[in-house]
Amino acid sequence: MKTATLSYLFLLLGIISCTAPAENQSEEAQESLLTPDPVIMAYYVAERDYKPENIPVEKLTHIIYSFTNVIDGEMKFRKEEVAGPKIEALVKQKERNPDLKVMIACGGWGADGFSDMALTEESRAKFIKSASEFITKYKLDGMDMDWEYPGISGAGTMARPEDTKNFTALMKGLREMLDEFDSPKVLTFASAGWKRYYDFVEMGEVMKYADYTNVMTYDQVSGVSIYTGHHTPLGDVKSEDVAGTPFKAHLDSLYASGDNLDPDPRSSQKIVDFLIKEGVDPKQIVIGGAFYGRAWKGVPPVNNGLYQLSSGLHIGWMAYHKIRDSYEQDDNFKRYWDEKAQAPYMYNAADSIFLSYDDTVSVALKTKYTMKKGLGGIMFWELGNDTKEEGSLLDAIYKAANE
Repeated sequence: MKTATLSYLFLLLGIISCTAPAENQSEEAQESLLTPDPVIMAYYVAERDYKPENIPVEKLTHIIYSFTNVIDGEMKFRKEEVAGPKIEALVKQKERNPDLKVMIACGGWGADGFSDMALTEESRAKFIKSASEFITKYKLDGMDMDWEYPGISGAGTMARPEDTKNFTALMKGLREMLDEFDSPKVLTFASAGWKRYYDFVEMGEVMKYADYTNVMTYDQVSGVSIYTGHHTPLGDVKSEDVAGTPFKAHLDSLYASGDNLDPDPRSSQKIVDFLIKEGVDPKQIVIGGAFYGRAWKGVPPVNNGLYQLSSGLHIGWMAYHKIRDSYEQDDNFKRYWDEKAQAPYMYNAADSIFLSYDDTVSVALKTKYTMKKGLGGIMFWELGNDTKEEGSLLDAIYKAANE
């Protein structure tokens, strides 16, 4: 039966190939896969048990060492004697993948000093000079600005109304500095996965200088929320899709107060569509995968715990390798799939624990989405959280990008 079916399919394909115009075939191929070679960017935090020589660099296009900080107005490691040899060891891995771009990230959640550093032309020039010297010293291929956030205080960081213009000027200065090198250098910046951020950033101007914006399409339901939900969904979930849930009432209150500019749940597709509508070139948009999950406790069993009011966080974040070792192997944790959100979740009815995370299925879907949408590609936070075993999240991304 299988042989007869295959014979029929080959005959049918032969007829189609003889009758379909070549132009249409080419157009259809382009429409089905706008980005055949998406970037695969890893944020990497050095750790003792995951040394650079063990990183599967052959499966990456970019790796971003995290983090430097703004210290005395300059880009520096807090402990250069510790971090310096680690980034040198990472750069050495280009021997295994000469096409790999090794970059440095500056900032991160709760990192301060950006608003003061960008405030004047003189202070920006001081930082840019230090960045140039840093890139030269460590033989890097570029840098990622992770200012969280211009014009909005994140974790108590300084924010000023002037940050908007100053961030544009900073990115312009960094681009001009990077263009002075003999070899091409990459400039990226981490951006938020929610609309309010973009009221404080001149995307039309900033994207003239950045190669990519790395959109942090995770923490869409944050670590301070007492309501369960998808923290890193791909799909465009509408407000009516969560009707009747405690999460919907929570969203409505945020929208009514003006704290949230969108009445619908956040998602990768939603912010991508927003950015494209705002004029950002899709090829400059890189979306994020989460190599970690968030778990809530005291979650009622309604809807298997999804979109419910919890008694609080069980675990603020959990590395994917721990999810695989602890939760995926535990029969009390049942995996569910939300077709609307294109995202997995787990629920433990015995202990009333709910978990939102990315798994191999969802990161592969995100990768395929970037290719079909014509985006730049996918990045993720962060590489060390992945399992070091077969069938990792990175394996799933790489396979999806190369099928």
